[in-house]
Amino acid sequence: MVATGSIADARAQALRARAEATEFRYKYGYEIPVASLAKRMANLSQLYTQRAYMRPLGVALTFCQVDTEADGEGRGPEIFKCDPAGYFQGVAACATGPKQQEATTYLEKKFKKTRHVNGDWQATVEFAITALSSVLGTEFQKNDIEVGVATAAGFKILSPADIDARLVAIAEQD
Repeated sequence: MVATGSIADARAQALRARAEATEFRYKYGYEIPVASLAKRMANLSQLYTQRAYMRPLGVALTFCQVDTEADGEGRGPEIFKCDPAGYFQGVAACATGPKQQEATTYLEKKFKKTRHVNGDWQATVEFAITALSSVLGTEFQKNDIEVGVATAAGFKILSPADIDARLVAIAEQD
């Protein structure tokens, strides 16, 4: 889960999402599908917009998961984006933050023909860094950004050396 917005609201939403996922696992015996968790969190966010005495949450949530069923035939990577008003949607790629519209336009242009990046996780990371660099109009150094990679094997945060290797690969492509 990635949260953008108020830090206190993000912390509260992260705790609530964790509790919802734990309760689901206890009840049904398997991990909650990301679509179900996104829908539940969107419904809870929407609840805060219904009453005058409840302050709406100021945080946008992005959920991602690599769906692999026991037989290995899953839907693959999934991303769901939830806004504070309670709207959620599944997306191929998304952006959140101050330059959201510019980044979304960039991603829509790049994903017009295909719904994914061709290649392994390194190609995906290079694409993401290129997109971020293009939208923000800056060149990055290895300590300027943090990169997390979610694969079927798990989630890992890249070291500055790994990020530098991806930046060098991007520079060699140009």
